[in-house]
Amino acid sequence: MKKLLREESEVLLLHLFFALLCAAVLPVPGVAMGVKLFILVAAYNIAVPLAGTLRGHASWRDVWLFALILSLFQVVPDWFLSDVLGVLVFPEDGFPKIGTVSGYMAGLWAIPVFIIVYAGTRVRERRSPGAGYLAAAILSLAIFGASEATVWMLPSWYARGVLMAGPVAVYIIIPEVILGIACLHAYVTTRGAGIPVKAFAAFIVMQLYLGSAAFFYFLIERVIR
Repeated sequence: MKKLLREESEVLLLHLFFALLCAAVLPVPGVAMGVKLFILVAAYNIAVPLAGTLRGHASWRDVWLFALILSLFQVVPDWFLSDVLGVLVFPEDGFPKIGTVSGYMAGLWAIPVFIIVYAGTRVRERRSPGAGYLAAAILSLAIFGASEATVWMLPSWYARGVLMAGPVAVYIIIPEVILGIACLHAYVTTRGAGIPVKAFAAFIVMQLYLGSAAFFYFLIERVIR
């Protein structure tokens, strides 16, 4: 129990340092926003497995590996929403794109996914599977909601042509909660497995998110609105 508390305090400290790094890097003048975001994304994806190795926290590396693989796949739904539906915009930000998606997005999704899965796993182990899924849902709503509400100010991406609640696209709220729950379930199911198994699970989660995003877009924008 003591080792677990130490690990949790260290993961919290790591993310606090990363938040301070973001606060220091993002306002730097004279550097394209896309380049700054790429530096931060790269720093995170190096720091988490490296710190996990140095501190002897194998679970950090395992969660991070799943989160990074899923992040790579998440380019597909972002590309679909921005290119096919045209409801998501990645403005020119000084960094190369993958199709219509800013290239650093291939690693950026790993940040919220790691936090959601790690926290959800801890709650699941301490309380119950149901409590873990509830924690993942609440964290997903908080993290993704905060991102949607603020990231347009950088700008990194923003929604257009859809029903909005302030700067947040309404259709994407439920799919992002579903994503968090699915990420936790997929990770728990494949915990400790190799890259092929994790990749298969991440691919399924990506398709679930893509399908739910398309469904709720259709429901809200074409049926209800």
